Amino acid sequence: MDAADGANRGMITLCVILATLMQALDTTIANVALPYMQGSIAASQDQIDWVLTSYIVAAAIMTPPTGFLAGRFGLKRLFLVSIGGFTLASMLCGMAQSLTQIVLFRVLQGAFGAALVPLSQSVLFTIYPKERQGFAMALFGVGVMVGPVLGPVLGGWLTENYTWRYVFYINLPIGILGFLGMSAFLPDSERQTGAKLDWFGFGTLSLTLGALQVMLDRGEIKDWFGSGEVIIEAVVAFSALYLFLVHTFTAKKPFVRPELFRDRNFAAGVVFVAIVGLTYYASLALQPPYLQDLMNYPVVTAGLVMGPRGVGTMASMLVVGRLVGRVDTRLLLGFGLGLTAWSFYAMTGWTPDISEGQIIDVGVVQGVGLGFLFVPLSAATLSTLSAAQRTEGAGFYNLSRNIGSSVGISVVNALLTRNTQVNHAIIASHVTAVNRGFDIPAVAHFWDPLTAAGRTALDAVITQQAQIIAYIDDYKLLMIATLAVLPLLLVFRRAARPAGDVAVVD
Repeated sequence: MDAADGANRGMITLCVILATLMQALDTTIANVALPYMQGSIAASQDQIDWVLTSYIVAAAIMTPPTGFLAGRFGLKRLFLVSIGGFTLASMLCGMAQSLTQIVLFRVLQGAFGAALVPLSQSVLFTIYPKERQGFAMALFGVGVMVGPVLGPVLGGWLTENYTWRYVFYINLPIGILGFLGMSAFLPDSERQTGAKLDWFGFGTLSLTLGALQVMLDRGEIKDWFGSGEVIIEAVVAFSALYLFLVHTFTAKKPFVRPELFRDRNFAAGVVFVAIVGLTYYASLALQPPYLQDLMNYPVVTAGLVMGPRGVGTMASMLVVGRLVGRVDTRLLLGFGLGLTAWSFYAMTGWTPDISEGQIIDVGVVQGVGLGFLFVPLSAATLSTLSAAQRTEGAGFYNLSRNIGSSVGISVVNALLTRNTQVNHAIIASHVTAVNRGFDIPAVAHFWDPLTAAGRTALDAVITQQAQIIAYIDDYKLLMIATLAVLPLLLVFRRAARPAGDVAVVD
């Protein structure tokens, strides 16, 4: 498929941006609607987060084979299947009537959507001549960056004025326009009928990720290893991982080539981006219930105060894009880690009494820190790989980020549930009928432990205090995890060639 003519190129570019925007929107648009979904489908706090983790894990599993599928079936055909499947799965998510249904449809949405970003980059690189590919990547970046900014605001507005189901239905017009445009204007590409995939490696890695995520998601509900189900899931996950590793080091053409990890930049970058994914997406999952449940923010207000985080990311990515290659990557990454760690430190001091301005300020700082991490980290991780290894390396790099994201969301929510229970028990042990605090008339009027109404009100206050402390513990954990990455900066070495020739992978 050669560079397209001007008219077709413009239409294809518009469709690519629509597809990228649709996928990017879904990384944040559902977050603010989670408390509403929770009530609608009768799910607990940790169960509703399966809506996020199921999507991320499915996308993680299906991202690495994108190159094989595009070669085997053709780029246009795979693009149309991806857009069509994502749009249909979005409609099914909006129609879901139970937790099981919405999780299943989110898995489908993640599986179909996984290829949209890498395919979008491939299409733009193909239809633009070499001298205009930088301009093409800038247009691509618009969709990638605008999506997370619009997500919380648009999700809040749709939920408030219509219903949470419209955060999924909004994909229908975008998806239909993208599908029709690609059908009409994107030319067919050559198919590599001889392309082969290491199905055993792909299968065992997929089984590992799937079983591990189910274990993490259901562990808190089932009392972890006191449950036979969790033990079985753990055995399946680690057995599949063992088979995957043995196969990887013994097969001639494994799904993931071990020689990639001989490059220390790549090895360090994979670990680095997993921690970045863990901390960033975990904090995104924690904030909506904090704002809506503890601070009683309307969903639109919650979306508005979360939106500026994306503005900070967009602004910093524009700045750092000019600095990569001119300033030592380790300094840029260190600055980004410092801002991110500070934002989590600030969050450990939050109470429901903080102002909207404080939340926005911390969110912007965190967004700026993220921009200073993702752009130089992609360049540093992939720039020292050979051209032949870079596509495979980019796939595994994104896989690592998604794994970190899904694990992080599961872990912080399991800790939130557990620590809330523990804190409730500790606080309640100090609240007895003989506590001198109840001698104060105003206290006794509202929280009299000798009446049923008083005990109910008292329990609600204790639960709220226990949750506040549990959130503080989670933010403290995310801060520590961010700081723990700092030693990896010593591992990175300067690229042998300019980092600017590496497309930023999202």
